[in-house]
Amino acid sequence: MIRALVLLTLVLSTGPPAQQALGQSTDAAPSGSSSTASAHEVKTAATAALPDPPSPVVQSKTQDYDGKQTRRILGIVPNFRSVSVDEKLPPLSSRDKFKLMLDDSFDYSSFIYVGMLAGVSQIENSYPEFHHGAPAFARYYWHNFADTVDGNLMTEFIFPVTTKEDPRYYTLGHGGFFKRTGYSVSRLFVTRTDNDGLAPNLSEIVGNGSAAGISNLYYPGQERTWTKTGQRWAAQVGLDGVSNLLKEFWPDLNSRFFHNKY
Repeated sequence: MIRALVLLTLVLSTGPPAQQALGQSTDAAPSGSSSTASAHEVKTAATAALPDPPSPVVQSKTQDYDGKQTRRILGIVPNFRSVSVDEKLPPLSSRDKFKLMLDDSFDYSSFIYVGMLAGVSQIENSYPEFHHGAPAFARYYWHNFADTVDGNLMTEFIFPVTTKEDPRYYTLGHGGFFKRTGYSVSRLFVTRTDNDGLAPNLSEIVGNGSAAGISNLYYPGQERTWTKTGQRWAAQVGLDGVSNLLKEFWPDLNSRFFHNKY
């Protein structure tokens, strides 16, 4: 009985501190939870304040080929003198013009082109003095080759350097068919200067006339008349006109029919 009373007394005497400790533990738990919640709120706010990460930029590989000239037409025909639509280029120096003349005159395709002209001339028997057969073709060939070099020398180097004209063809590239055709033909008579102005195309008209006159030095006597010389002059200007037309519409043909393969 006495032992029971002593035990009861001990329990009652230790009860309040234990309850106090229990109360402190209970009070501490909400304080810790509050601190955790506050830290989470601060972290959330900081994250919200950060800017959104930049979206990945997708590089487009699609290029605009409208009016884009290539170095060669069909990968064969020289197109060194053509300038793409709205392309701005510095003026050519005398050395540049000389190099341009050499490229046009002695490119491998030029020998093929001269061969085609010689074949047509032989079929038409343009110069009966050359006779027929392989020897005749050889005569037609070297005469046409000399005409080509003479013409390029005068129209791309001698006269452009003297008159400060730009021998390149600047593509119009917009407008209807007739507008662009008229423009390309007009470039036979009007050209740009080295100062980016416009001037009569003396290099084309007078240059080809001079080349036709020079050709009288190596054509047979019967072919040295004013009429024959004028015919060679007109033929060369006409070929240049066809060349201008091809240069003007080549970007369209390359895009539509060859999908810019060349």
